[in-house]
Amino acid sequence: MTAVPKCGSLIVRDWHRCKDSKEYFSKILHKKKRKIFGLLESPLMPPHEAVDTVHYKIFLSGKSGVGKSSLAARLAGVKIPNMHYETTGIETTVVYWPVKLRETNRVLFFRFQLWDCGENALRRFDHLLPSCKERVDAVLFLFSFTDRMSFDDLANQIAKWTDPYGSRVVSLVVGTKFDLFMHCDVPDKDLSVFQDTWRLPLMRTGGEAGDGLGDVAPLLDCLAENLWHQDCVVARHQPQLGA
Repeated sequence: MTAVPKCGSLIVRDWHRCKDSKEYFSKILHKKKRKIFGLLESPLMPPHEAVDTVHYKIFLSGKSGVGKSSLAARLAGVKIPNMHYETTGIETTVVYWPVKLRETNRVLFFRFQLWDCGENALRRFDHLLPSCKERVDAVLFLFSFTDRMSFDDLANQIAKWTDPYGSRVVSLVVGTKFDLFMHCDVPDKDLSVFQDTWRLPLMRTGGEAGDGLGDVAPLLDCLAENLWHQDCVVARHQPQLGA
């Protein structure tokens, strides 16, 4: 797993709040609500203001019922299902997110393709996990604040994605249902111990998803910054032509 960059060291965090971001974020909004993008769709910018897009494959890992499908819906700005259902195979969701690089002021569209696969399907069909792992760029390890077993299972989830050959995959931990604090089964001291052990970014989500950008910006910014950091690390280690 790759090292974690300092928060805000590579990208402008909460850029969606800045005036110079409005033109770019307007391309992922429609009537102040998020646009839904299919696999072959993308934000449209004027030809004189073309923006490069970087593509990433993201896998959502976690026990059944922790909220993987709900998180994908939240990040994409689509309606979150009221009732839980087990994902029967692989479902993919496309999320676009504009990012401004701190050092160069360059703007990029990050295209996240979120892969969600049901836990029971992974157990039944051996070919699904290799398909999910193929060319994956990042893994979001999910647990629910209302399900202690899902938190205790994080180490097992992370072990499944540990590559003995040292391939670099960005890893983030996401705690869902954080709003249900009255039913919280994971105290802060246990989170501190986990972070001291694994040294992974830990994000929290929960509550009703809004139509705007504020509720998803912290997680999408964190994911984008860690992925861009990983790309920079890889680029530095690649041999230069003619060297």
